[in-house]
Amino acid sequence: MTLVDQALAESKAGEGSRAEKVTTATFVYQHLRRDILKGELKPGQKLQIDQVAARYSAGTNPVREALNRLSSERLVDRHEQRGFSVPQLSLDSLRELVKTRCWLEAKALEESIANRTQAWEDNVILTYHRLSRTKVRLPEEGGDNSEWEIKHRAFHNALIAACGSSLLINYCNEMMDHAERYRYISMIIATTPRRDSNEEHRLIMEATIDGNVELAKEQLVNQYQTTLRLLEEQLEIVGAA
Repeated sequence: MTLVDQALAESKAGEGSRAEKVTTATFVYQHLRRDILKGELKPGQKLQIDQVAARYSAGTNPVREALNRLSSERLVDRHEQRGFSVPQLSLDSLRELVKTRCWLEAKALEESIANRTQAWEDNVILTYHRLSRTKVRLPEEGGDNSEWEIKHRAFHNALIAACGSSLLINYCNEMMDHAERYRYISMIIATTPRRDSNEEHRLIMEATIDGNVELAKEQLVNQYQTTLRLLEEQLEIVGAA
């Protein structure tokens, strides 16, 4: 049984060929997206439809659907007459990403604090607690860091969940996707001692729950700018070596 067959077996019986097509396309989308975010598919790598279909044991039509969907999310580059590829990574792109995240997520956090409810506060505390109890699994340890990434995203989403704008939340989530690609690269080439991300998240959480808007925004921005600074330093050391 292929990977897609396994996924389809879990769907409801009798849904028809269209439902199976959607399920297969979604399966390919989810796994292709994961492999791009984790760096399994390298920046700049061509995504030839036949090869992608073979990789995920799927047909070419679901692969095209998945590639087009990822292209709309800017996780795949679409080249006129030349197919698809994994987007390149660069420091200039990372600097732009960090600057934009600082603008948008700081505003979303400010609005969430202004709209605070008990349920929102409880979720911020709960997602922080779950994140703090999840170990970061480093590439050299051969570990899968997917669980940490999921809980990390859940915490940052909890911070902005009460901002009152689904569009803003969607934009922030798109930027989280791109930041995850850079975080993976940073973990691979790390040349300095690991940062204490738990402490960074604790400071953000406490300022947020205390309702200290400016401090919460400052701690959030500091975390993103620290990520940028460390990666710049890592790449400089690697380049010198």
